Amino acid sequence: EPNDLLTGHFDALDLGRDCRIFVPLCGKSHDLGWLLDQGHRVVGIELSEIAVNDAYKSLGLNPDIQDIGDLKYFRDGPLEIFAGDIFDLTADMLGPVDAVYDRAALVALPEEMRRRYAAHLAALTARAPQLLVTFEYDQGAMDGPPFCVTEDEVARCHGARYAIEVLADAEV
Repeated sequence: EPNDLLTGHFDALDLGRDCRIFVPLCGKSHDLGWLLDQGHRVVGIELSEIAVNDAYKSLGLNPDIQDIGDLKYFRDGPLEIFAGDIFDLTADMLGPVDAVYDRAALVALPEEMRRRYAAHLAALTARAPQLLVTFEYDQGAMDGPPFCVTEDEVARCHGARYAIEVLADAEV
């Protein structure tokens, strides 16, 4: 199933149909299929080429694959996924996007990488609006990822570039 926070709050991005949505560290998430079913084009990046192949297989797609710089680029119709390190992705490679859905990227990164990632993401996407999912918990109780990323940490990472609005706060 797609993430409830995506399905419940995606409209807050106030997008029309046929938008291009960037999903960093997309994995083989069911969210990709949901975004496609909403009539959007989806472009992601994922470190694991195995997860990229699994994503296409689960959607019944058979992508064309090519090398672009240090990345592999997979494409079938409205789904494009780069396989490799997000810091190797450039804005020119990515192309324009209308919004970002970050369910698993910021929380997957250790604290010392988050600000660099946030700045890179803003540069890649020309500060496209974002729907960001984070987790807050006692980091001492569990090793991440996902890591605990507090509201203050989100502000440190994204506050200089974005107006931050909390859309939901729920116990999990």
